[in-house]
Amino acid sequence: MWRLFGDQLRAFLMQRAPNAQVAEDLLQETFVRIHTKLDEVEDQQRIRSWVFQIARNLVIDHYRAKSREAAALADEIAADDQTEESLEEVVIGWLPKMLEQLPAEHREAIKLYEIEGLSQQEIADRLGLSLSGAKSRVQRGRTKLKQVLFDCCSFEHDRRGNLIGYQRNHESDSPGMDD
Repeated sequence: MWRLFGDQLRAFLMQRAPNAQVAEDLLQETFVRIHTKLDEVEDQQRIRSWVFQIARNLVIDHYRAKSREAAALADEIAADDQTEESLEEVVIGWLPKMLEQLPAEHREAIKLYEIEGLSQQEIADRLGLSLSGAKSRVQRGRTKLKQVLFDCCSFEHDRRGNLIGYQRNHESDSPGMDD
């Protein structure tokens, strides 16, 4: 069998495998299967097509296995991404404690706008303010919240502006930073 089909199978597998080592492994596996199932061949006239069908099936199995491995790896990475909080999520988690540091009128305006998603007109209506008064409260509240955040920590960003690290400025007054 080796003498009859070895070179032909090697050439066949080299065209279909991703590299020479995989082709050699598939060639060896092809001959193992040939020898274990040779007695099951019913039509000796079709032995050549049977041998190449084994090789074809092994190539298909190889790529299916690689595809499953890639899919499993992608699932594992996705699961890790879902379980690990990003730095932005960590900092957002500090928001309730940081909001407590703001004066009541600014705290309420920020909660309504940033957390509840109300428009500035809706905030004005709810708090009995003019639209410009609501806009002013939201803007001042943001400024004060930003100051609380920067009083707490120093942040490091990449060149695209993504948060890549932070460091506490003062251990004792780091609101919400319960690592």
